[in-house]
Amino acid sequence: MLLIGISVWAEGLKSPNGQTSLNFELKDGVPTYYLSFKGKEVIKESRLGFELKDAEDLISGFELTAVETASFDETWQPVWGEWKDIRNHYNELFVSLTQTETKRVMNIRFRLFDDGLGFRYEFPEQANMTYFVIKEENSEFAMAGDHKAFWIPGDYDTQEYDYTESKLSEIRGLMSTAVTGNASQTPFTEPGVQTALMMKSDDGLYINLHEAALIDYSCMHLELDDKNMIFKSHLTPDARGDKGYMQAPCQSPWRTVIVSDDAADVLMSNITLNLNEPCAYDDVEWIEPVKYIGVWWEMITGKGSWAYTDLPSVKLGETDYSLTEPNDKHSANNTKVKRYVDFASEHGFDAVLVEGWNEGWEDWFGKSKDYVFDFVTPYPDFDVEMLRDYAKSKGVRLMMHHETSGSVRNYERHMDKAYQFMADNNYNSVKSGYVGDIIPRGEYHYGQWMVNHYQYALEKAAEYKIMINAHEAVRPTGLCRTYPNLIGNESARGTEYEAFGGNNVNHTTILPFTRLIGGPMDYTPGIFEPDVSQYNPDNGSRVRTTIARQLALYVTMYSPLQMAADLPETYARHMDAFQFIKDVAIDWDDTKVLEAEPGDYITFARKEKGSSSWFVGRTNDEQVRTSKIKFDFLTPGKKYIATVYADAKDAHWETNPKAYEIKKYVVTSRSKLSQMCAPGGGYAISIVEVIEKSDIRGIKRL
Repeated sequence: MLLIGISVWAEGLKSPNGQTSLNFELKDGVPTYYLSFKGKEVIKESRLGFELKDAEDLISGFELTAVETASFDETWQPVWGEWKDIRNHYNELFVSLTQTETKRVMNIRFRLFDDGLGFRYEFPEQANMTYFVIKEENSEFAMAGDHKAFWIPGDYDTQEYDYTESKLSEIRGLMSTAVTGNASQTPFTEPGVQTALMMKSDDGLYINLHEAALIDYSCMHLELDDKNMIFKSHLTPDARGDKGYMQAPCQSPWRTVIVSDDAADVLMSNITLNLNEPCAYDDVEWIEPVKYIGVWWEMITGKGSWAYTDLPSVKLGETDYSLTEPNDKHSANNTKVKRYVDFASEHGFDAVLVEGWNEGWEDWFGKSKDYVFDFVTPYPDFDVEMLRDYAKSKGVRLMMHHETSGSVRNYERHMDKAYQFMADNNYNSVKSGYVGDIIPRGEYHYGQWMVNHYQYALEKAAEYKIMINAHEAVRPTGLCRTYPNLIGNESARGTEYEAFGGNNVNHTTILPFTRLIGGPMDYTPGIFEPDVSQYNPDNGSRVRTTIARQLALYVTMYSPLQMAADLPETYARHMDAFQFIKDVAIDWDDTKVLEAEPGDYITFARKEKGSSSWFVGRTNDEQVRTSKIKFDFLTPGKKYIATVYADAKDAHWETNPKAYEIKKYVVTSRSKLSQMCAPGGGYAISIVEVIEKSDIRGIKRL
């Protein structure tokens, strides 16, 4: 059908439960949409379209040529995840638009879920538009008020910022202090922010803006018109300033809006995963969650070194390390790695990450050096074959580390050889890094060129049955559903910054609402020595947390890849608390959010996959708070032993971070807990079903 008019409404759409409503309108030839939740405005009139380079824009002059609606309902099972079963239930509106003068076709597909919206642009094969270059995507998100927001500055190269909490109208004035230093950064405008953006309206709506299924396209930021409270998409450019090279048939990533009047629903939303395609692999037996330790934290704190020598300059294939003097600080040496392997084997860890094992670390940073690593040549004190065999004899794998130093074309030059080296030496997972400015020079971490590289590395790794944990890469957008060997990302300010001056105390009460909306994060928790000077007297940083909260992060910061990041000798002094790290699961059958308020606190309960055991974690901000939870997620009629790892009464992240207490209770589905949480604190609970009555003798009932 062909619909022409000054204002043309397509068929309105409601979510399966009827509480979320979408309307599409072609207004004077301009595509617009509206979104509401329980009768409240979420997205006001917002325009859609594209500015193109050297071609007429796809913004106005459209006719509505087709409208289709559909419903979809399935339940699927992820390879790993927060739930054994995930429901994908939505109603869909598809509109086909033809630009009257150019006869070019642009389709828009909307999917409306109970907890929000996803929409994307689709360009079918057509005679009048095959190749085109995006100057800018003009997707708008018009806010209904001056919401409270949790944001980080828009940047083409990094997400490693602390979050700022402010009104939307205050973002511009706070931008100069929100932008802090990084090894590679390109803030793009004021006021611009990154997704996932978390907001709360004055009338109690929680709103999250993000994207899903980012493939062959530039990462989206949000540029704010703070006079009208309208966000507009802002794509990451390439070295020439172009935003995307497209060839029809093609499509954009999904733009997502999650909305609820309960913050817990945002954390429980699976919109991002559901908008990605099903698993691309027939064989997934080689993909498995990993709990690991690593030779890492001592280097981050400055106690040790990645580099083998103190030479100011080295060249691969030319520098003879056997003739150079070691610096006696190199951490990735045979003796130390064997000690970590022994510790991992004794305490049931799957793998040991070793950074700094390969030649080239002396002058890798900040030099814009192309041929910096070859990813296969070890330093003289790292015996690959011996350590491979030793780890294997202990039932432990070594985890590979590939730092590219931003030299992406060098990584691709060596990638097949590096992955084959891993396969030959019993490595099945790799932590990759992209610290520094990108080579080819002028490209950004979040542009289309780099997005395609990350995808290439992921799919290439799958050919060798290798799992990827990418650091400094583009933020995740749910691709782990399609490519489950993407078992981790960093893409945010993680624990390492605690050794670089510290993260905001409320940081981990925000990240699940922002960074984790796209997928799991390798946050590297488990720091038991908050005073960094104990490792390096020249480093006065403090980890802004209590030990109890470090335990909680294994539950609140979801990842199938979890690290016990501190040193073995430190854990040896706190083996009673370390027991929780040993016990906690990393793959789940079910997840519940018991309490949640962004920036203040989050309490998760998760059921271990294939087990009756549950684990609870609570992360708290800088205020003393009392957590009150019910155990009604437990199976009625059964008894459990709950081991509670909590802040002591006088605990405080700054003055008394190591003060914790461990108590045991007998609990049932009717039990309740009221637990004090210190500033920067929290608690963790392991809950195990009672098998024998004798197991609960002398244990207090809760």
